[in-house]
Amino acid sequence: MRSCGLLLYRVDDAGEVEVWIGHMGGPFWAKKDLAAWSIPKGLADDGEDDLVAALREFEEEIGHPAPPADWALLGEFVQPSRKVLVVFAAESDFDPGSIASNLFELEWPPRSGRMRQFPEIDVALWTPIDEARRKVVAGQVPVLDALRQRLER
Repeated sequence: MRSCGLLLYRVDDAGEVEVWIGHMGGPFWAKKDLAAWSIPKGLADDGEDDLVAALREFEEEIGHPAPPADWALLGEFVQPSRKVLVVFAAESDFDPGSIASNLFELEWPPRSGRMRQFPEIDVALWTPIDEARRKVVAGQVPVLDALRQRLER
């Protein structure tokens, strides 16, 4: 299985790198901050181009098309689930004003028989890369490290 995502970054006037990440929605993540964030990403359809999948998933999860940018393959990262995450990175000063993520359905509370809808991403924001390393799920920390290495070249 391949998941494809976009990592937007920007560098502020002091030279600090910030990245665009989203907090995962739904009741399991509601009261969590650390290790509860992700880059916008999702599964690629069979035969779908990785960048096309990443761009589609960004729009689904953020509710806005990805900004026009010079997307570059950052790498492929094996996740704890053994899924491969393909990430494209680009510099941008993206500011959508608000997000409107697609929804997923879940029985909540568990065993209640009630199905509810929750956003895949409930908030997204720019954050310094060091803070993002604490916020993203463990499998995505190497993505941030790869970006930092690329920018230090």
